[in-house]
Amino acid sequence: PFGTTKSVEDLMKRGEGTSFAELVRVCQDLQSTSKRTEKIRLVGAFLHSLAEEEISPAVSLVLGRVFPQADERRLEIGWRTVGQVKKEASGKRGTGKGLSILAVRQAFDRTATVRGKGAQEERRALLRDLYGASSEAEQEILTKILFGEMQHGVGEGVMVQAVAETAGVALDLIRRAVMCTGDVGEVVRLALTRGVEGVAKIGLRLFRPVQPMLAALGKGLEEVLAEHGGKTALEYKFDGARVQIHKKRDAVRIFSRRLSEVTASLPDVVRRVRENVEVNEAVVEGEVVAVGEGERPLPFQDLMRRFRRLHDVERMVDEVPVRLHLFDCLYMDGESLLDETYGERWKRLSNIVPELFLTKRLVTSDVLAGETFLRQAMEAGHEGLMAKDLKGLYTPGTRGKRWLKIKPAETLDLVIVAADWGYGRRTGWLSNYHLAARDEETGTFPIIGKTFKGMTDEGFIRMTERLQGLKTGETRQTVVVKPETVVEVAYNEIQKSRQYPSGFALRFARVKRVREDKGPAEADTLGRVRTLYEKQFERKARRKGLPE
Repeated sequence: PFGTTKSVEDLMKRGEGTSFAELVRVCQDLQSTSKRTEKIRLVGAFLHSLAEEEISPAVSLVLGRVFPQADERRLEIGWRTVGQVKKEASGKRGTGKGLSILAVRQAFDRTATVRGKGAQEERRALLRDLYGASSEAEQEILTKILFGEMQHGVGEGVMVQAVAETAGVALDLIRRAVMCTGDVGEVVRLALTRGVEGVAKIGLRLFRPVQPMLAALGKGLEEVLAEHGGKTALEYKFDGARVQIHKKRDAVRIFSRRLSEVTASLPDVVRRVRENVEVNEAVVEGEVVAVGEGERPLPFQDLMRRFRRLHDVERMVDEVPVRLHLFDCLYMDGESLLDETYGERWKRLSNIVPELFLTKRLVTSDVLAGETFLRQAMEAGHEGLMAKDLKGLYTPGTRGKRWLKIKPAETLDLVIVAADWGYGRRTGWLSNYHLAARDEETGTFPIIGKTFKGMTDEGFIRMTERLQGLKTGETRQTVVVKPETVVEVAYNEIQKSRQYPSGFALRFARVKRVREDKGPAEADTLGRVRTLYEKQFERKARRKGLPE
């Protein structure tokens, strides 16, 4: 039912294949209905009408992605550039007759490969040609794709459900395949063209990163033990970067939590894996932590300097040393361990890795023993604990109670001084709040962070009404408000920042509640923020001899 495959160039020349205008119409139809069942029907019917080579690109475009999630390419295009390109292309706007789905994909592919001198202008020229060949409706959808703001209510969940119903493949099987590949478009293509057999063959494969299993927030050790049947495994929760390491003999590649490859930035970790993971083939997970004096952890901000480093890497190895703490094994010598219990996976890991590189761990049924272990973790400068169900399987990309985070959070009472309009599910709400501390010397409120996390839909609605009543100015995206609303904000760490005028930024900020009992004069001061920043180094190390 899918026809023959033609080259992208041939499709562009002849204007063949499914038109991009058809994808635009589907996106418009999706935006006009709020019914999930209707969205599923529309997506399923559209995908079923495509030729095989169109399916994967179409899935990404409908989801509002230039490339699949696991694809590390970026277009390096900003709002200003797109605005200029649209103006330049306005005189030659097309009708969309010759623009196909594959032509759009090819234009994005070409734009992503441009490098060197004159690259920015060449990207603009490619984008100008694309916009020039597009109708007004197509231009609108192109812009939404470029900035990930499709706003029609179809995410991966609706997409995989639509494919499951259209292709007659079990939903759980499709979800598992997506988590193993990181490429929902490729899974959809296989489901529609190869059915159950094609999807069932997708599994964990060396050097193709798997989306990591995620943890929910636990309220305390009592809840953890009840949830895990009276017994749990506690591990130190590090303030580091999660990594997934793939090894085949001496070949080692390291992937970040977002599945980006970071091997080149971590040559010291590569050497340790080669020398200490005693098996031919393995996929192991762990945490990389920057350390300072006395092997105490450095702030996360220092670790990120290592991950972003592309040049003079070996010098940074000495300046910001890291330690590797492994906690899971997903694959060993041709065997996937995703369907083994956590207890079994840890046993396999401990058989191939020296204890020095294993995460510090306690298996217990006792709350008091757990609390002592938590204090030890905090005193060592770490965030808290992870609690893992010994019987739990590894579920890529999903968050559940098989893994629970236990970590005390610091809070600050901060003032909202502006808010950004949301997009996607938060469209129509002021939902990204600019948070500020009170400067006692100047009476101003310098910003120390932004967040949209921690609020319910009802909370967003109420806050939007409140802030609209306090508006003093507005741009296309942001509403500036009187500094009157105080919120309690939880955070994991205070970092130095050049982005905000306060000189500080909050890591993982989330709103806990509105402080109706407090006015702006009672908000936490910039002086207190400085004090809390310095206090962090009672447990953490401080990087010496280098600029912040």
